[in-house]
Formats: sequence, C-alpha cells, structure tokens
Amino acid sequence: MTAPRRALIVIDAQQEYFDGLLPIQYPDRNESIARIRAAIDAAEQSDTPVVLVQHELPAEAPVFASGSATWQNHLEVAAHEERASKRISKQFSSIFAGTDLEAWLRGQAIDTITLVGYMTNNCVLASAAAAEPLGFAVEVLSDATGAIDLANEAGSAPARQVHETLMTLLHSNWAAVTDTDTWTAALQAGEPLDKSDLVTSAAHGRSEQ
Repeated sequence: MTAPRRALIVIDAQQEYFDGLLPIQYPDRNESIARIRAAIDAAEQSDTPVVLVQHELPAEAPVFASGSATWQNHLEVAAHEERASKRISKQFSSIFAGTDLEAWLRGQAIDTITLVGYMTNNCVLASAAAAEPLGFAVEVLSDATGAIDLANEAGSAPARQVHETLMTLLHSNWAAVTDTDTWTAALQAGEPLDKSDLVTSAAHGRSEQ
C-alpha cells in the first residue's frame, strides 16, 4: 500500500475562537488547541508540511478584522509561524476558495490533507467537501477541531451535538475521522486511515434504530 503524502492544514486557530465573538464550545477549546499543537509537533517531527491558515476580513469587520488581536493565531500556533511550510489568508469558508493552496499542494505532490482547527460547523466542513472534486484524500482530527452552539430561525443545536453529528457525517463520505493520537501513529507508520462510506454508514444507522 502506498504511503500517503500528507500535509497538516491548521485552519483558523485564531484568538477569535477564544477571546472574540465566536468562542469554541465543544470540545473544550483549551483541550482542542493543545491537540492542535500536538499534531503540529508530530508533523514537524516527521517532516510533514504544515500549512497555517488565517481567516482575514477588513479592519472594520466585527470578527477576524485584519491586524486585530482576535485575528492573530493562538499562541500555541503562533509559536510555529516561522517554521510553517506555508501560510495562507482566506476570506471564504473553504481553504481552497480564492487561495493558491491547491496549486501548492500539487506542487508538493501532496495527496492527503489532515484538517485541524475551527470551526467544525463551517470551515472544516466546507474545506473537506471542497477537497472531494479536487481529488485530495481528507483526514479530520476530532479532538483538534471544535464547534459552537447554534440557534436561528431554522432551529437550534448545542455545540456537542453539532460537532459529533458533523464528525459522523464527515466520516461517512468526505473524510477519515480520528483522534490526534491515532493519526500520529498512522503518520509515523506511513499508513493511511480507514474511513467509512455512505452505504455502510446508512446500513449501520438503520440497524441502530
């Protein structure tokens, strides 16, 4: 079996999700940022490229305002900025929209992207889905991502329900979902991660009802 050529993509691990208007609620944000740091450390130790992504909006925006304190990467991630293989600024949910990431990944012969960061219910989901037609295999680390409580005219859902539902959804089609320790072991062994598929997930879902 061919070993995957991975890149670790750290999505928007910014202060906005800690001190701003969008605090991560589940998993605990202090625990998830520690797992992000652990994934970065593991990637660096194995010479796996690390890409740091920051959402950036105009200076007058209420969130992710360019140059603001909450636009900055969390200190656990900022410590790696100078060593990052690539840094990207984005304005859309997907890490591919309006960026040169796809071209850079192909130039590095990367075939598998590992997603960590925030939020599960926005940029992680959008990026995993966007990778499918581009032909990249996707991995998502469930303990190194995070969601927020949601409520609007369509309904409401607490962050834990949002996160766990989306991890199940991602693993059913768009990504291999696992935790940071399992991923690190696969990274060190040069092995791919297993994922489910929609038909199998649907069958298991029916059997549990």
